[in-house]
Amino acid sequence: MNSRRTFIKQAGMAAGAALLIPSFAFDKVTKNVGLQLYSLRKELPADVKGVIAKVADAGYKEVETYGFANGKFWGLTPKEFKTLLKDNGLKAPSGHYSMDDFRKTGKTDKLKADIESSAAIGGKYFTIAGAHVDMTMGVDGFKKTADDFNKVAELAKASGLKFAYHNHDFEFKKIGDTTGYDVYLTETDKNLVNFELDLYWVVRSGNDPLALFKKYPGRFPMWHVKDMDKAKPEWNTEVGKGSIDFKSIFAEAKLSGMQHYFVEHETNYNPTPIESIKTSCDYIKANLI
Repeated sequence: MNSRRTFIKQAGMAAGAALLIPSFAFDKVTKNVGLQLYSLRKELPADVKGVIAKVADAGYKEVETYGFANGKFWGLTPKEFKTLLKDNGLKAPSGHYSMDDFRKTGKTDKLKADIESSAAIGGKYFTIAGAHVDMTMGVDGFKKTADDFNKVAELAKASGLKFAYHNHDFEFKKIGDTTGYDVYLTETDKNLVNFELDLYWVVRSGNDPLALFKKYPGRFPMWHVKDMDKAKPEWNTEVGKGSIDFKSIFAEAKLSGMQHYFVEHETNYNPTPIESIKTSCDYIKANLI
């Protein structure tokens, strides 16, 4: 399922590229380890201020939000939440949102409010965390969704944000000689639509992130970094304890276009949350950057 590459060779190539192209140097891109806050979905709503402080103490410098509702992030206005992040030395370059309401009704009120909330906390990317597709339409269903991505991306651009789409595994199912994910990448405006590549779901679907980087260079400015349990691939585990070869993937960060990445503990995973996010952060700092 996971294509292995020789780490020494890849790391050597990456180091050489860093010398030739300063923008590839990891110290400007990957030392700011990020966390998708959904990893702490049980803890965060009960104590947002305390949990955010623990995220910073665990070594993170960036977070990715989720759950904006009724004008607030877990009871805090965007202004209050931005202040909380700043007080803890954190930034939120991306947030997860939905565009299903817009797709059902054609109304943009909620979508615009969501976009503005992301902008208000200093966001760079307005990220859609999965979108409904009419699978009965085959390729045309994905083309319709891709067209909607272009529309929402224009709205995000008007507020100074970039649009990104976060995948799961269903987008990689074969439809004839293509996949829904290939349709997204070919049918969207590359100047407007970016992709947050969830590395776990790519590998879980039987695909190779490195092959995607080569086929669509520069289209993946964000990653989700979550590992696959060796015994139960349907489970996540702390980064570095599973079966995904992150070293070869990080070695191709420039080819991917990666600027931000976020640890996430999600699927069928019941860790000791704060200790586990620290374990993942420590591994990344010691081994990948």
